Amino acid sequence: MDALSDVLRAVRLTGAIFFDVNASEPWVAETPHGDTIVRSIFPDADHLIPYHVITRGTCWAGPVDGEPLHLSAGDVVVFPQGDAHVLSSAIGMRKEPNVAIYRAPKDGHLPFAMSMGKGPDPAHIVCGFLGCDARPFNPLLSALPRVMRVSDRSGGAIEVFVRMAVAESDARRPGGAAVLGRLSELMFVDVVRRYLETLPADRTDWLAGLRDPFIGQALGALHREPARDWTLADLAHEIGLSRSALAERFTTFVGQPPMQYLANWRMQLAANDLLTSTDTLAVIAERVGYESEASFSRAFKKIVGRSPGDWRKRTA
Repeated sequence: MDALSDVLRAVRLTGAIFFDVNASEPWVAETPHGDTIVRSIFPDADHLIPYHVITRGTCWAGPVDGEPLHLSAGDVVVFPQGDAHVLSSAIGMRKEPNVAIYRAPKDGHLPFAMSMGKGPDPAHIVCGFLGCDARPFNPLLSALPRVMRVSDRSGGAIEVFVRMAVAESDARRPGGAAVLGRLSELMFVDVVRRYLETLPADRTDWLAGLRDPFIGQALGALHREPARDWTLADLAHEIGLSRSALAERFTTFVGQPPMQYLANWRMQLAANDLLTSTDTLAVIAERVGYESEASFSRAFKKIVGRSPGDWRKRTA
């Protein structure tokens, strides 16, 4: 099992390209924190990841409380933690964000076309969002920084994404919003993979664990068979380490012992099933490795803080 793909699937990653922007100097646009607009864009998500793709010209982009980056055509900037951020033609510009524009259109047609300024040679920026579950357990989010920047000017996947996104935006064909959404998701996966490739050798977190020869195997095994009656000894034998060595190495990279990680991941799978299926608690309990509905409910309440029934009925 590819643990990264498994996580992206289980946290219900959903993408949408929202704005197609032409901006002439001077210009500034400010995006509010994702928590304030996520439900307006993705009603079923609880976390928002904004991104911007520069297809022509240059701009500055960064969190409202951080240092801006200078971006040019071919750059992608992603804000995995949903930080409020500013895009502008010059450093230091600010503008009160217009929260009202972050609404899914009634006719379903995306992206919105926007123009700022009236000068020559405007910058062109494709702006989108990714929605996902942060709760009860999303190990990827905790391993990502506040800002990710990736450049692609050599015909790679991101450049292909940009060309297709611009073509779909211009054509406005039926099904275009769905195509653009899937393109967003593919682009994000590629950005994460590129970020993983740039991590220093001494980095220790969940993403770095994926490339570690032992922890990568351990994560793959747990994600491949989450319902298996795993013990630390079983997992250690599976990957060829002693129990103590595995426990120490796994905790160093992942931040928690293997069996605790497994328990948390089971609850993420169960939480997803509770929201997206009509299966009974007994069926879901068995699917994630619990012998009885009662033991599953106790574990779910302990880890998630809510009963499975309350989670299934959640509206916030």
